[in-house]
Amino acid sequence: MALWLSDDVIDAPRTTRAAVEAVWRIEAARLVAGLARITGDVGTAEELAQDALVAALEQWPTRGVPPNPAGWLMTTAKNRGVDLARRRHTLHRKLGAVYRDIEVRQDTADTDRDDTIDDHIGDDVLRLIFTACHPALSMESRVALTLRCVGGLASDEIARAFLVPEATAAQRIVRAKKTLRDKEIAFELPTPDQARERLATVLEVLYLIFNEGYAATSGPAWTRPELCEEALRLARVLANLVPDVAEVHGFVALVELQASRIAARTGPDGEPVLLADQDRGRWDRLLIRRGMDALQRAERLAGNGSPVGPYLLQAGIAGCHARAVRARDTDWVTIAGLYGVLRELWPNPVVELNRAVAVGMAQGPDAGLAVLDAVAGDPVLRGYAHLPAVRAELLTRAGRGVEAREQWCKAAELTRNEGERWVFSRRAGQVS
Repeated sequence: MALWLSDDVIDAPRTTRAAVEAVWRIEAARLVAGLARITGDVGTAEELAQDALVAALEQWPTRGVPPNPAGWLMTTAKNRGVDLARRRHTLHRKLGAVYRDIEVRQDTADTDRDDTIDDHIGDDVLRLIFTACHPALSMESRVALTLRCVGGLASDEIARAFLVPEATAAQRIVRAKKTLRDKEIAFELPTPDQARERLATVLEVLYLIFNEGYAATSGPAWTRPELCEEALRLARVLANLVPDVAEVHGFVALVELQASRIAARTGPDGEPVLLADQDRGRWDRLLIRRGMDALQRAERLAGNGSPVGPYLLQAGIAGCHARAVRARDTDWVTIAGLYGVLRELWPNPVVELNRAVAVGMAQGPDAGLAVLDAVAGDPVLRGYAHLPAVRAELLTRAGRGVEAREQWCKAAELTRNEGERWVFSRRAGQVS
């Protein structure tokens, strides 16, 4: 039986609420994943997880935070599942199975994280990603659903990942759940061969989760390190599952190298720090070593015939940054060349934005502006804050201060992240 912390340890509901929110941020994906594995239905898993969260918000302020908060949430969610099964067992066959499963294991529920998994994936969260990436769903729906369930991303954050309206992202999630329900597709573990077929979608999901952690869509936080850490953890598990796929190791290299900079992305007062201004002494050397090792493995596998994909190319770009002791030592010529290959393999306007920056650094700002002009009319970039931000940077380097200031201000107006807005506004004030 779980023991509660005494009430005098936590003396304010606000403190307890913060604890609930912190636990939820860390454990939500595992909770939903574990419940989905038991119920076989992601919609039911989400409902039970949300019920457990509401119960925590109601009970923890008065009873105190339990010593095993994650176990408490899982137990509470399972108990709600038992209650629901008892009320609706004739209406939902799957919940009847849940009831039987929970009754058998109820004696261990208080501390249960349900971690004993004897399948070839061996990780609840990664397992949920694989099972959610079902071929019955469109690629967009698979990614949107798993970003919601696993990454905990809101509809607006998913919309930014796809560069689509928020309503479109929300509809994709609703349609995905409806398709799974209408076709009675259980959240069953794919075979090893099926799992390999779903690798591209799984990597895309992890990539978008990491990106949201690296540069948050909205809110006061410049980054969300917990999302980066989870994407990195899952990437390492995935690499162990498919050790012979170059693109998987390329993805691991990419996130290891990108994650190495997170500590340097904020200053002493929490202010955002852009790449060129970062103290590279704060970059995590262990992550860089691991990332470079993963990059070498990926390149060896590619040399032996394993296909090269966009993540391996991006890892090569990240490796160029990692090798530069100082910002001015960066090999922009190689980076621009890699972006040129990347746009052929993975054509999208955001790649072109990044290529414009690299070309501008390698060949001069006018060359970068020419690349940018060619993609600026893409409707996908309408309202995307980084389009005017890239233009502003190139105009600043070209000495066109008035135009640059206008573009920095426009970028500040478009972004929904407070840290980005601070950066863009400061840059506008610095342009002469």
